[in-house]
Amino acid sequence: MPKQLLQGNQAIATAAEVAGLKFFAGYPITPASEIIHEIVNKKHIKVLQMEDEIASINAIIGASLAGLKAMTATSGPGFSLMQESIGLAHMMEVPIVIVNVQRVGPSTGMPTLPAQGDIIQCIHGSHGDYFPIVFYPNSVLELYKYTIAAFNAAEESQSPVILLSDGYISHLYETIILHRDFEIKKRSRPPLGTGNRHFTGLSHENSVPKTSDIDNYRRLIARLHEKQQLTARRYNYYEFLACSKETDTLLISYGALSRIAYYFKDDFALYRPVRLFPVVEEIKLIASRYKRILIMEMNTGQYAHEIERILHREVEFIPILGGRIDLKEINQKIYEQRQSF
Repeated sequence: MPKQLLQGNQAIATAAEVAGLKFFAGYPITPASEIIHEIVNKKHIKVLQMEDEIASINAIIGASLAGLKAMTATSGPGFSLMQESIGLAHMMEVPIVIVNVQRVGPSTGMPTLPAQGDIIQCIHGSHGDYFPIVFYPNSVLELYKYTIAAFNAAEESQSPVILLSDGYISHLYETIILHRDFEIKKRSRPPLGTGNRHFTGLSHENSVPKTSDIDNYRRLIARLHEKQQLTARRYNYYEFLACSKETDTLLISYGALSRIAYYFKDDFALYRPVRLFPVVEEIKLIASRYKRILIMEMNTGQYAHEIERILHREVEFIPILGGRIDLKEINQKIYEQRQSF
């Protein structure tokens, strides 16, 4: 199979086609625009450029209910606009894929520079309780691989799945082999118009609204939570590199920043979650072997707080802000952190 030089966003579009994408709706936004540019050339995929991100997410929800595998792609400002409908899609159990190529925020921020500021928004951006599956690859090859995984997980869980990237990974060019020997999950849910069905954002049972039945609501949330957890276990993706020499420190990073973490593999053990949410359970056992847990991420501690909550212990944190990934700066911050420990 020949190698191809691809940009990260091109890899996402190519993988979506392999996974069975039939409908894409989106609004151009830096640094995600190359995805719609690439998909619009794929003649058997229906593409709509919408007036905004709210229309985009609602269009793919409708397409998915009509029986098509559907996806949208955006960045932080657009992801914020989509949140209400993401909650609706969880309540109606609609399989869709949402790509968020992160940039420096909040608001319009610094559009061309990478960030990891939308981590918590992935799981708490909409209102109420819902339990999304979130992947965050760190290379062009992984964007290809985990885009396909995102489509499969969406079909299995019957829910929106979020694929995170950032301005660095998505604009990176790497040579990869486009394997196509992946298992592709087929649509199991009959399309809209088949039988008698009612889709509602209200609390419900078997498509029948039950807005005052507290026990039913509790059963509904419990079922949705269990369904997401069971599906997530089949996508238990993470990377752990034990240090070749004795160390008391586990360095955690993900996405673009995890690529520079490899520089420290001779001094620290490294852990990189690919499935960010639900948090991979194995982190508890891995972290128990180390006295220090050091997390670096391109925000002010969003995943660090989640890891502290999961591990029930304090972690050290190194913020890398403003979109600049500089080895000298990171090396200095890690050294200063070690001195203060």
